[in-house]
Amino acid sequence: MKIAIFGRVTKNTDFVVLHDFFNYLGELGIESIVYEGYKKELSEQGIFKEKAFPIKETFESNSQLKGCDLFYSIGGDGTLLDAVRYVCGSGIPVLGINVGRLGFLASVSQQELKSITHHFLHNTWKTENRTMIQADSQPLNLFGECNYGLNEITIHKANSNEMIVIHTYVNGSFLNSYWADGLIIATPTGSTAYSLACGGPIISPQSGAFVITPIAPHSLTVRPFILPDTSVISFEVESRSGQALVAVDNRTAIIKNHQEIAVRKSVNVLNLVRVEERGYFTTLRKRLNWGLDSRN
Repeated sequence: MKIAIFGRVTKNTDFVVLHDFFNYLGELGIESIVYEGYKKELSEQGIFKEKAFPIKETFESNSQLKGCDLFYSIGGDGTLLDAVRYVCGSGIPVLGINVGRLGFLASVSQQELKSITHHFLHNTWKTENRTMIQADSQPLNLFGECNYGLNEITIHKANSNEMIVIHTYVNGSFLNSYWADGLIIATPTGSTAYSLACGGPIISPQSGAFVITPIAPHSLTVRPFILPDTSVISFEVESRSGQALVAVDNRTAIIKNHQEIAVRKSVNVLNLVRVEERGYFTTLRKRLNWGLDSRN
């Protein structure tokens, strides 16, 4: 068994737990490959001093992950979004270990690292295929080969003192011109992130849909709009400053007026690990207090 480990050190990182976890991997003879930047951060805390630790190699690109059976993302939901670019297209299952605040995607605590690895050794786990979204642009590709994300693609004003106009088309047919601070195009996974904060609906992960959610629209009649994920959604943006921001999850780029953006379902999917007793609805209730009622 070979595990790829990606992570980010935060103020909540428990170095004693991580030290014990890597020692546990060594005792079981489980090979691991660690993200170079993360290994450097941990080495500064003395994590890899023991020669018994099975850290024989590091990685900085997805091409170095061949032969890996699992991918651990140790941080928070934002860390897992960063991890997507390393595993997409590989089919390697991803487990999110929560060291952050919410832990909606990264639902396993760092204190459970050893016990969850035990689950994997005995095959008591499942994966969910999560739809991803991609952005294509003309006249140039804003995000290169990594133009896909797990949560959402956002078009947003570049300056705080302006409003932008986003002309929107679905499969070539005009939908609407949004006068707003911006627009979110979210996957079912991303429906519980930025889109939810802007009044968008929660969409079950396997729904086969996208949701267009306006950000502070200058109209009382504009509401979130759900459409099939087979749709191609295209945009042309106008702003007083002549530019706007486009974000794919947590990566941003600047576009100019009238530059065209097309959003569609990516051919890549994310295989997200779910422990059996922690299904999607359980996570909704526990992490977002969904349906919380004193009568229950």
